[in-house]
Amino acid sequence: MNEAQHSDPAHDPQVVRRIVRVRGRVQGVGYRMDAAAAAARIGVAGTVRNLLDGTVEADVEGTPAQVEAMLDHLREGPSWARVDGIDVRRETPRGAQGFRVTG
Repeated sequence: MNEAQHSDPAHDPQVVRRIVRVRGRVQGVGYRMDAAAAAARIGVAGTVRNLLDGTVEADVEGTPAQVEAMLDHLREGPSWARVDGIDVRRETPRGAQGFRVTG
């Protein structure tokens, strides 16, 4: 495989990664399952998990447009959740495949 054929997600400008912390009533209301369904629909990869402080953390990778669409969804969540705000941090893509619900 030559340089042009090698795909390195850490250096692909078409792939971005964001770590998102979601605050509000987001645990015990199906938020993670809803996020996973949205991720499948949008086509992003990564994970979503509950944190001990009552927030939810999502690690999302995809094209800039896909990631923005996922961030828009995470800002809303399912109708039975209440999102008070999100914090977004840029990270280097890792080449995640699929989307998993953890923790």
